[in-house]
Amino acid sequence: MPKQKILIIDDESDYCSIMQNYLQEKDYAVSVAYTLSEGLNKITEEKPDILFLDNNLPDGKGWVHVESIVEKNPQLKVFLVSAYHQRGDYKSPSTRVVVWEKPLSLNLLNENF
Repeated sequence: MPKQKILIIDDESDYCSIMQNYLQEKDYAVSVAYTLSEGLNKITEEKPDILFLDNNLPDGKGWVHVESIVEKNPQLKVFLVSAYHQRGDYKSPSTRVVVWEKPLSLNLLNENF
């Protein structure tokens, strides 16, 4: 069975490195994009199973694109991750969209991955 693919769209390189290492150790195929435009292209090209999406990116607000991302990729599980937003700040009609606050705890990751 092929590895599940995860895409992380976040401009914090340290966070991306830590998440990438953690998830690769859990046997996921992980790629990273540091800008919104690069990330949206990678979603189309790589067809990930799971997306970690930051909101405050150098070239735009990631969360503005969530509904269109989910509409075009209904199989995609999306984790909206931000240090500036809380769980109640974003409501999605999709059960495949979850809001997590930074910093992420190891317990939270271990429970879900």
